[in-house]
Amino acid sequence: MKSKFVPLILIFIFSITFVIFFKGLKNSNIYTPNTNLKKEVPSFELKSFENNSIIISEKIFTDNKYYLMNIWASWCVPCKEEHKFLMKLKKDERIELIGFNYKDNFTNASSFLKDLGNPYNIIVSDKDGTASIEWGAYGVPESFLVYQNKIIKRFIGPINNEDLLEIQKIIDEIY
Repeated sequence: MKSKFVPLILIFIFSITFVIFFKGLKNSNIYTPNTNLKKEVPSFELKSFENNSIIISEKIFTDNKYYLMNIWASWCVPCKEEHKFLMKLKKDERIELIGFNYKDNFTNASSFLKDLGNPYNIIVSDKDGTASIEWGAYGVPESFLVYQNKIIKRFIGPINNEDLLEIQKIIDEIY
């Protein structure tokens, strides 16, 4: 009698396990962060990339102006891909670009900007990545559109032509 129950119990356990795993495969557990935010700009004090002076966030972000805060690094391949779009965005006088140089070597970052051009109005060095994390960044590159000291849009990954058009559309709504 016991010999008949053992295979039935094994089949039952296998069936339950199969159902659990099958349902787990159907449910997506991929986390997608919110890209439309209305969050206050995090406060920071970082060294300027150019001259090591201290730059305070409260003195950068003023009301009634758009800013794109872009986290980048010279070792980041997607940062090179997005750079041409940042150079296009630099031509728009209604927005200022703020660069967060993330965990980078100064010489490499300087060469990166020299070779590709500098789209940024201000660049700060985020040597340990702490300030970028306080902004909610998950990686490099990542950009935050700021208006009236609030983060209004987040761009995860490299800025592309579609993102550029979206940024310009948002700016056009105000101006």
